[in-house]
Amino acid sequence: MPKKKKPSPDTQNSWPEVFNEIEIKSVPIEYLSSVQIHFVDGKTWEINIDKARKDNSEMDTGDIENSLDDLIEEYEDAIDTIDFRLDTAKVKRDITKRTKVFMKKRK
Repeated sequence: MPKKKKPSPDTQNSWPEVFNEIEIKSVPIEYLSSVQIHFVDGKTWEINIDKARKDNSEMDTGDIENSLDDLIEEYEDAIDTIDFRLDTAKVKRDITKRTKVFMKKRK
């Protein structure tokens, strides 16, 4: 199993500030790596979206979104909280790429 690379201290220190400034209304499914569902009875389910994508190459973003919606709707009364875990490396790559494209168009 590959060792996970920790973000630099500078990155770790700046993320809370960044997230405090962003109002998140929705998160694209392609940026989720996993979802943790915490139930009122103390149980926790972890849905590894990265693994689901790898195990089932035919599963697309719409399938994942529909499955999550169905699960949340079915267990709505028993769910305490839901934690959405982001693939921060993908978010960073995409933001960097889009920023470069944007800046090139501005010249």
